[in-house]
Amino acid sequence: MNPDFSAGVAHVDGQYVALRDARIPLVDRGFVRSDATYDVAHVWQGRFFRLDDHIDRFLWSMGELRMSLPLSKKEMRHILEQCVALSGLRDAYVQMTCTRGVPPPGSRDPRECQNRFYAFSQPFVWIGTPAQQRTGLAMVISQVQRIASASIDTRVKNFHWLDLTMGIFEAYDRGALVAALPDAQGNVTEGAGFNIFGAKDGALFTPRRNVFEGMTRRTVIELARQLGIGCELADIPVQRLREADEIFITSTAGGVMPVTRLDGASVGHGEVGPLTQQLQRMYWQRAADDPRNTPVPYEKVAAARGGKELA
Repeated sequence: MNPDFSAGVAHVDGQYVALRDARIPLVDRGFVRSDATYDVAHVWQGRFFRLDDHIDRFLWSMGELRMSLPLSKKEMRHILEQCVALSGLRDAYVQMTCTRGVPPPGSRDPRECQNRFYAFSQPFVWIGTPAQQRTGLAMVISQVQRIASASIDTRVKNFHWLDLTMGIFEAYDRGALVAALPDAQGNVTEGAGFNIFGAKDGALFTPRRNVFEGMTRRTVIELARQLGIGCELADIPVQRLREADEIFITSTAGGVMPVTRLDGASVGHGEVGPLTQQLQRMYWQRAADDPRNTPVPYEKVAAARGGKELA
């Protein structure tokens, strides 16, 4: 009898298992030292959006952390496709992770570890649900500073989330959903899993450093270019963000999400702005029908599953 994969599928040690049953070694440095990198793609209406771009960024991050795996890009893509196809999920959050691995007994030398690959799919995750997005999200400027890129290169997606997590708690304590973390100079950086954009007089601006360069962020910059809209990458003082006509955040976990309240005050007129709405529509249209999207092979995997176990 086939296992129930409907709540998600993980790939661990070369095997596909129900996500709830997935395990990693307790002494893996990815767990005990946050010594890992990861990337998250999404499946929308049965198609991966920008999957090759996500894998390319994942491989770059691994290189920056001196990690390597005995897997080709094609093999990684295959594993991710299998995780989604086995689950049957049409809208999914899909993560690939490389950890440093388990050190030999008594060793603290990261060079002696064999890097490990994990992947999983689960139902789509929203930072702001569609219902919340209709009226816009409430955001605060956190008192917590973002870890500086001089310490940890924020372009490398990583598990160093304690500053971001404390920002989440602060947002909840202050009656908001999300928090934007500043840097030591008082410039806006990013929040927990999202980038930040402001709009003023019909042009966009977004932080240029101390941020993870998200795939949705990249897509919005491309869409702005397509529309002939300016998009400035710069150091953004908190006050400049406060004066924006519109604010939105971007993430694989939700796309383009409007912010209509900042620190309890209305952004612009306190409603979802026209530029944000336009970019929302264009983003989800592209996610649904971009010719470079990767269809998930549900039927092929279902047929194989009916006959023999998948490797």
